[in-house]
Amino acid sequence: MRADLQNFKYAASVSLRGLGFQIFSGAVMLVYAALARDGAGYILSAFLGVGVLAWLTLFVVYDQHRRERIEAMEAEALASAPGAGGSVFEGQEEFRPAAKRLAALYKVFVPAASVLMGLILLGVGAWQGFKAYEAEQVFKYAVSTKPGWALGLGAAMAVLGFIGARYVAGLSKVAVWANLRGGAAWTIGSTLAWGSLALAHMIDYVGTDTFVKHLAITASGFMVLIGLETFVNFVLAVYRPRRAGESPRPAFDSNVLALFATPDRVIKSVGGAISYQLGFDVTKGWLWQLLSRRMPLLLGVGFLVLWLLTSIVTVEPHQRAMILRWGRPVQSDVAPGLHFKAPWPIDTVYVPEYYTKDDKGRLRLQDRTVTGLRRVELGTNPPANKDAVLWTNDHIGEEVWQYVRIGGGKESRGLTDVAVVSVEMPMQFTVTNVEVFDRLGPPEQREVYLRAVARREVTRFFQTSSLDEVLGGDRAEVSAAIRDRVQKALDGLNPGPDGKPLGAGVKIEFLAISGSHPPKDIANAFEGPVQASQRREARVSSAETEAAVKLTQVAGSSEFARALVAEIARHDELRNQAKAAQGTPQAAALATQLAEQEIKITGMMGEAGGSAGAAISTARAARWSTHMTARRDAVRYAGQLAVFEASPEVFMLSKYFETLRGVMKDARVYIVPDRVATIRTDLDLTAKDTGMDIFRDKDTN
Repeated sequence: MRADLQNFKYAASVSLRGLGFQIFSGAVMLVYAALARDGAGYILSAFLGVGVLAWLTLFVVYDQHRRERIEAMEAEALASAPGAGGSVFEGQEEFRPAAKRLAALYKVFVPAASVLMGLILLGVGAWQGFKAYEAEQVFKYAVSTKPGWALGLGAAMAVLGFIGARYVAGLSKVAVWANLRGGAAWTIGSTLAWGSLALAHMIDYVGTDTFVKHLAITASGFMVLIGLETFVNFVLAVYRPRRAGESPRPAFDSNVLALFATPDRVIKSVGGAISYQLGFDVTKGWLWQLLSRRMPLLLGVGFLVLWLLTSIVTVEPHQRAMILRWGRPVQSDVAPGLHFKAPWPIDTVYVPEYYTKDDKGRLRLQDRTVTGLRRVELGTNPPANKDAVLWTNDHIGEEVWQYVRIGGGKESRGLTDVAVVSVEMPMQFTVTNVEVFDRLGPPEQREVYLRAVARREVTRFFQTSSLDEVLGGDRAEVSAAIRDRVQKALDGLNPGPDGKPLGAGVKIEFLAISGSHPPKDIANAFEGPVQASQRREARVSSAETEAAVKLTQVAGSSEFARALVAEIARHDELRNQAKAAQGTPQAAALATQLAEQEIKITGMMGEAGGSAGAAISTARAARWSTHMTARRDAVRYAGQLAVFEASPEVFMLSKYFETLRGVMKDARVYIVPDRVATIRTDLDLTAKDTGMDIFRDKDTN
């Protein structure tokens, strides 16, 4: 076909339609991934977005081809005009800007676009693949929450993409439209993306969920593969020889994707390669002809083998399953391992789903398993702050309040005041019977149902409990009582055909109160009585310490002081009894006991240490000194009386002179003879001791 204006214009139009379909396909995939929270959908939308660059590059190139043809037609018209033979513009390529821009596009723009696509494929593929691998390691698969939409949209978009890819691939067989093969490859890439999404969810619907869980890693690996191929094509294009006038092949024209877009070419290429190696045309041999004639039969046998393989089922180590025959369970509890069943859809394998909630309270399919511990919160979620657990911490989500009595406890039958408390109470349980557990309801409602039943029993229990028991009682005892009550309620679920309950098929492994507190807004006020009680205890302890110090200071030790006080109290009791028993036969005995008690107390007081013992010792010394002084005075008086009786005059004269001596002790006496008529007295009033005499006693005159 001739490379004229109309052909390039049509190629540009096809590229524009391909670009529109690629944008539409990528946008639909991105919206679906956002609504269904599908991790694989985000990766596939990135892959489809790279295809937009491929179609955009083809549109720019073919549109420039169109402009170059218009410029060439104008140049030919100008050259064929009369008198144009001597034109100065004849043969001057620099005066053809459209041709120069086209050459620049093939030299710079197309390789740059290919390199950019390769970098995006490698970077996004490796990054998302690593994230998907980490998610699988911790069993946090971002599996679609809308599998029906994935199946329906995937099938529809895959059919549309396949039709468009086959149409464009047919056009690329024409030499002038050869580069459309790259666009056809990326359109078939869209088909593969949507088809793999639909196929994985279809397999998940009828059998295992392995393909759904590994779709994200598979898509990431496929992106890395196409990215590596793009760089390989870029390097080979540098050294690949081209004939004159031949358009260079873009590096984003993937042979891997072309394998699905034009399988007939691949088969012919393989046949040609084999014929070249063997030296004869194998396509004309009997084996090739036989395979060509019997291909439908071989495909039918292959599908039959694949269908029979659905009779083999593998239950993973962390799973327990049921085998359903036309929807009815025939094996209720299938252990991990290899098992055989009737082919699909006669028999299907069912493993209960395990759902969890994210930070926004939305359900996420965590895994398909019944083994291991499952956890539900019967009360308030734990605090968001893990460093310190206080009454004023914020909790994750809405708090669940319980009403308890203020005083009274379980023994109270009358009306009492109630208080509101928030209780953190996790419950962990395991599934013991898969079929009975499956009868509870839809997968996303089973744990909701169990939590509702357990919360009902918890609420009933707290309505008969007191505030002191919840906040400061024996939590182990309270938790054990709640656990027994909840387990009994769960065992009463699921009435069987005979009316007897089948239970919930679960066993509570752990249920305990991990924290309790009053409402956050009144936490500070609620702590007031607690703080007052603590201050009272502190003051009592301080008083006891002070009493011990005082008693030790007084009596030597607090134990001895308390024993002495007890004996004094016993003395007071005996004294009261003696007063009451006056005039009775018991009076003498009580008097004897009272005297003995006084002697005992006196002896103990004498043994006491501290200030009391010192005071008693001082008193005893003073008493003895007073007694001996009085005795001395009595003995002296007796002696003086004896002297007086012996000679009263001498005694009185001696007393007179003794008294006179005492009176005149410090007086200055002048003795003069009787014959002196007058006495002259000279007084020297000059102070002699003007300083301090350190050698003179201060008490001497």
